[in-house]
Amino acid sequence: MTDELPGGLPELRASDADREKVAEVLRDALAEGRLDMEEFEERLEATYKARTYKELAPITRDLPAAGVTAPAPTVSMVKQPAGAVGAGDWPGRIVGGEGTSQWGVAIMSGFERKGRWTMPRRFNSFAFWGGGVIDLREANFADGEVVVNCVAIMGGIQVIVPPGVEVVVRGIGIMGGFDHREEGVPGDPGAPRVIVTGFAFWGGVGVERKVTKAERLRLKEERRLEKLERKAARQEELEETRRRALEGTDAWDHPDSLDHRDSLDEARSIHRDAMEQHREMLREHREERHEERRARRERRDRD
Repeated sequence: MTDELPGGLPELRASDADREKVAEVLRDALAEGRLDMEEFEERLEATYKARTYKELAPITRDLPAAGVTAPAPTVSMVKQPAGAVGAGDWPGRIVGGEGTSQWGVAIMSGFERKGRWTMPRRFNSFAFWGGGVIDLREANFADGEVVVNCVAIMGGIQVIVPPGVEVVVRGIGIMGGFDHREEGVPGDPGAPRVIVTGFAFWGGVGVERKVTKAERLRLKEERRLEKLERKAARQEELEETRRRALEGTDAWDHPDSLDHRDSLDEARSIHRDAMEQHREMLREHREERHEERRARRERRDRD
């Protein structure tokens, strides 16, 4: 018999699947702007540390989800309609109007346009011994075709666009240059077209295609889950191989028998599987260290 907690929730142990459902709700809340990055990281850490429903329930209590249903040993979370426009919902991001900001200037200083803002039909930017960032990953657009005009004199301007947007670069550089690497990539149906133009003298204008931090974190979580599934499958195969090898141990009394040779093959297979698992763990460790270094660089750049 289970003890009932306040609110009618049983004191049941949470499974990995329960914790992942809560983590999915947190990722959606981050993408919709309901949580900032710091609060998301705190709640995600608490999710993976939680052992019971009592510890899981408060994590998403103030988010648009159905909560925990007792007494079934699952966390029932139902996604609500997104309050913010998704990265691929292009018709909803072309909103018309004049835009929330028309220009940016950096003279021996810097400027940023990022986050939730509306890109006008034409945005003018100027950098002299300074730098600017025009980030369109979470922006809405005043029109289906927008122009980013960049003038960089002994300075630099960085234009960041989300995946799915077509980019055309028409700038002129004198002892400077414009980045053309993102040209030629077809845009998604209904996605806006971004034209980067202007002039660079002893300076540069960079164009980069990147996903948002929330999307990158979501992809990282997906990769982590895929790795866990592969590990579990490999472990299951390894255990089955060991079991078959142990069942054939009586063949060792007859070295020349077919069963003996089969047992040797099984032993070699176990060794190969163990070595492959070890190499995979090393690869994953290197990938995790690479992700950590990249996150530290991003934090340093942000600070």
